[in-house]
Amino acid sequence: MQSIVPLLALVTIIPTVAAFAPSVEPRATTLVDFFDPIPGGGSWLDNAGNGLGEPLNVIISGKSSPPVLTDDGIVNYARAIGFSTECFGIHLGDPQSANLGDGHGAVNQTIELRADYGDADFGTCLESLIGGNHFRQNGPTANSGALFLAVSEEEDVTQHHTISPDGYNAGRDALTDAAVGIQSFGGIRYSTTATRMANAMPAGTNGVNHDIAVDGTVVLLTVTIV
Repeated sequence: MQSIVPLLALVTIIPTVAAFAPSVEPRATTLVDFFDPIPGGGSWLDNAGNGLGEPLNVIISGKSSPPVLTDDGIVNYARAIGFSTECFGIHLGDPQSANLGDGHGAVNQTIELRADYGDADFGTCLESLIGGNHFRQNGPTANSGALFLAVSEEEDVTQHHTISPDGYNAGRDALTDAAVGIQSFGGIRYSTTATRMANAMPAGTNGVNHDIAVDGTVVLLTVTIV
């Protein structure tokens, strides 16, 4: 597992969306990377609870190895790229939700993960002191099986964990850099490729939480167990 602490010593990646999917749902007979949420009445922004939202700016492709797309599988993969579950399972704040256009409407997140600083057991407890990266798993409840992530970069606790300037774009790119290539955890080895999809979502600040602009790019990660 590569270390990402030097890169993000004083920031935190906050995901803004819900993991939407019980554990595993049947996927489409013909595998697809994901379905655009818009045609089904969904959005590329989650619901932050204040009438605004944060961008769903990273997707784990539905063409990834099936075990990666389960709740346990995405946690293990997250640990391989430098993230883990929240400190002692404690989560502060209300869960956010997202509508992925899959016919289920708005669904709450199921998992939040944070940077673990190389310690999958207790490393996330450091987040409130020095900042780190974390993301919320988001996935549709049918068809593609893809996981939609809302990723952002946060200031440290002295700045009350506000989103950093350009935090949505920077957080997306930091997570991507940590993921691409060969990583492993718990005896499972992963190969991850990334495709940058420019203009996948509207660019700018319209509807975006904290009035922080996004560049419209979504990164598609395809994760293969090797």
